[in-house]
Amino acid sequence: MTGEKRKKRAATTLRREQVELPRFRARRWTLVTLLWIAGAAVIWRAVDQQIFDTDFLQHEGERRHLRVVDVPAHRGMILDRRGEPLAVSTPVDSISVNPRVINTKIENLSSLAKTLGQDVKVLQKRLRQRQDRSFMYLKRRVNPDLSEKVMQVVRSEKLAGVELQREYRRFYPSGEVFAHVVGFTDIDDQGQEGMELAFNDWLSGTSGSKRVIRDGRARVVADVENIQSPRPGQTLTLSLDWRVQFMAYRALKVAVNKHKARSGSVVVLDVETGEVLAMVNQPAFNPNGSKHGGGRIRNRAMTDLFEPGSTIKPFVVASALENGLIQPETKINTTPGRFKVGKNLIKDIRNYGVIDIATVIRKSSNVGISKIALGIPPVDLWESFLGLGFGTSTNSGFPGEVGGRLAAFDQWSKFDHATLAFGYGLSVTPLQLARAYSVLASDGLSRPVTIQRRETAAEGTRVFSASTARTVRSMLEAVVSSRGTAPAAAIKGYRVAGKTGTVRKSISGGYSEDRFFSVFAGMAPATNPRLVAVVMIDEPSAGKYYGGQVAAPVFSKVMGGALRLLNISPDEFSGDSLRLAKSEGGR
Repeated sequence: MTGEKRKKRAATTLRREQVELPRFRARRWTLVTLLWIAGAAVIWRAVDQQIFDTDFLQHEGERRHLRVVDVPAHRGMILDRRGEPLAVSTPVDSISVNPRVINTKIENLSSLAKTLGQDVKVLQKRLRQRQDRSFMYLKRRVNPDLSEKVMQVVRSEKLAGVELQREYRRFYPSGEVFAHVVGFTDIDDQGQEGMELAFNDWLSGTSGSKRVIRDGRARVVADVENIQSPRPGQTLTLSLDWRVQFMAYRALKVAVNKHKARSGSVVVLDVETGEVLAMVNQPAFNPNGSKHGGGRIRNRAMTDLFEPGSTIKPFVVASALENGLIQPETKINTTPGRFKVGKNLIKDIRNYGVIDIATVIRKSSNVGISKIALGIPPVDLWESFLGLGFGTSTNSGFPGEVGGRLAAFDQWSKFDHATLAFGYGLSVTPLQLARAYSVLASDGLSRPVTIQRRETAAEGTRVFSASTARTVRSMLEAVVSSRGTAPAAAIKGYRVAGKTGTVRKSISGGYSEDRFFSVFAGMAPATNPRLVAVVMIDEPSAGKYYGGQVAAPVFSKVMGGALRLLNISPDEFSGDSLRLAKSEGGR
């Protein structure tokens, strides 16, 4: 290439560079300008969000992630009179899920459903039906071991949206021993039966609230502030004594099983305060279980009526004594063991001949007591029964308590008047019968009955004079002697006063020949009664059915144990008891 050609090529190249150089310079300025504009936009956006739109953005953030949640409050405790817990609330976990987040494929839910004990297809269907919601319970108030297993599955399977919610579950340490009185709550911790229902407002706490931050999967990631602290429910103290209750429960269960009975009830009352120290029924139920049979949850001692039979006879005698119609030494002619009232015949099991009032009670003569009752003006006998509480509720506040049945005196026929004397034609509950016997035990005073602990003795209403009540009590002592109908009710070291009842059950068209209530009602120590107890066994079917055979032994076990547990001094000192007392005094 010649030098001239080189010079021409260099000149051409120079001209090209001189033409293209302004173009590159324009591009650089364009790029720099765009960068400045972008930076200014970013700065403006930041200023806008941090200064001008702060309120709006904070509101939107709170709306999406800040939530107010409830803080559950635990339910108040139920205690026996000595402070033993009968119902407590324990913290447990409930398992919840966000249906919007969780993967609802079968293979994804299989392990979770298996751990929860649920059908995977049913679980899948529930989740898909609720995919428009952000919360659903999978299982509430589970045991700690189950909640731990579920969370292990959640972590291993990487399940989104499943978490634990803190709640409280009701627990009954005594199981079925106190079940009928205490009752139980439902899944939402609301009382359904017994004292749990009667005092639901008292026991229920007030939930609190707090503000939390949730992430995009509705999981709580931080607590922001406490809005209101939860207020726990208040404690309820019952009048029942755990020790006496357990003895009554055990003795009644043994008797019901032994005699193949349909059911049974025992009530023990404190004479001085009117407090219920024990109230048990059979069959029973476990309130800690998830299912409760309808018939088993009924507190029969307060909801089931029965005709009291011969246990009513002492009150007829008391009414006649109070009205001056008889004296303890008055003789009643029961010969020949039958007594016709209108077209009807009243019978004794044998001819007792001419007997005094105490023998009428001791031998439980239907003829003798009917003649005494017919000598009492109907209005006077009716008023005595009303004063004893027959036909009216005890006003204990227990849900479902019935008031019994006592017809007005102007509706009585002469035969009704006579049969009322031995407990037919009126209906009572075991608690009402116990309240009536407490009148005789407290020298004629009727005190209100309570299931709550009472610090002081309640004011009493006089029904009979003290002398009348003491006279009848002395007659009832003979019933428990070897010559009476209930020697099995005797308690070593204590004088016992009481009365048996063997009552034919009412059926369509009359009374059954082979179905009975076996009843015993009594008090001890008879010289100064502190406790009253009633035992009722419904339809014993193992051969024995008399009240002295079936109910009286239960009374002896329960009352004897209660007297000793409560340190009530003996009032009968036989040779053995006296020697024991002397030997203890010489120590």
